[in-house]
Amino acid sequence: MIIKPKFRDYICLTAHPEGCAINVREQVEYIKKQKNITGPKNVLILGASTGYGLASRIAMAFGAKANTIGVVFERPAAKTRTASAGWYNTAEFERLAKQEGLYSKTINGDAFSNDVKEKAIELIKNDLGKIDLIIYSIASPRRTDPITGQTYQSTLKPIGEAYTNKAVNFHTDIIQEVTISPASEDEVESTRKVMGGEDWELWIKALSEAGVLSEGASTVAYTYVGSELTYPIYRNGTIGEAKKHLEKTSEGLNKYLSSIAGKAYISSNKALVTQSSSAIPVVPLYIALLFKIMKEKNIDESCIEQIYRLMDSKLYSGDKLNESEMIRLDDLELREDVQKEVIIQWDKISSENIREQTDIEGFRNEFFKLFGFGHQGLDYDLDIDPNVEIPDLIQI
Repeated sequence: MIIKPKFRDYICLTAHPEGCAINVREQVEYIKKQKNITGPKNVLILGASTGYGLASRIAMAFGAKANTIGVVFERPAAKTRTASAGWYNTAEFERLAKQEGLYSKTINGDAFSNDVKEKAIELIKNDLGKIDLIIYSIASPRRTDPITGQTYQSTLKPIGEAYTNKAVNFHTDIIQEVTISPASEDEVESTRKVMGGEDWELWIKALSEAGVLSEGASTVAYTYVGSELTYPIYRNGTIGEAKKHLEKTSEGLNKYLSSIAGKAYISSNKALVTQSSSAIPVVPLYIALLFKIMKEKNIDESCIEQIYRLMDSKLYSGDKLNESEMIRLDDLELREDVQKEVIIQWDKISSENIREQTDIEGFRNEFFKLFGFGHQGLDYDLDIDPNVEIPDLIQI
């Protein structure tokens, strides 16, 4: 199959196996060039196939030489359809881990379900005994409550009143004003059920009750605060309310884990190009502008650079962290001089000057690379087999 990018709105329907493999290899090579992380030896990563979850697994495996179990929810190739990017990412990670003699197992299934939790616990008991670190990096548009069986759908809306601002179609560079109607109470609650801390808490309690958490085990969930510019649609919107619930959950988990001297942390990370962020109105234009400003100041960080900094200089630096305080990996994004420049430049951006005022090309390149496209030197006209196996995959 000759694989080219195909889109429906902001969703890429195809992924390139070799391009995705290159993405993983580049992150692995970056970690190998850094000093080793003195950290946990047994790590469970929930949401391990893309973004910060994948970077966390790479950092732990190749930086700390940890045993890793990853939970993903990805689709294989079928007939004329490619596999998902996360499937190809996971396949390459597993190949490289096994090549270096590292223990790694992947469970493919709905992390919200009891079946996946039970399988993960069984695997930990049989192979590792106990877990030292749990990374919670699940991003999903919907969730079925494992207790009630009810399915909830998340929404991207402001709360209280409609929100109007400029947004860009990053495929065409055309900027238009968009107005988003406010969410209903049901939509706010549904988004909280999907993206809040409920499932994180269920995971930690299930692991604890099964006796597979080591003394002093830690867990980290990822969140995003962002700029005041995006507050109406993000921090003060439905997603933000869900993230605040996630952050509040850490307080209860810290009390719950105190009996084993365990800790629960929230890490607020920098804005990145993801399929989810690309679909949020205003956010792609903000990120394109942020890219330009941070690159000019030489302070931009990739996903893997952020996670290495988290593990090396925050979680396992030897300095005592206050679990009641959020870990701020977004400190460079929210630096006063950066945000001041964002506000100044925002009003100047138009369809006519977007290429000069922002790094929209960099945003677009990052988006394509999420799916394995846009790598220089990779011949995308070659016929390639989309069927790639994940070694020792546990399918639920």
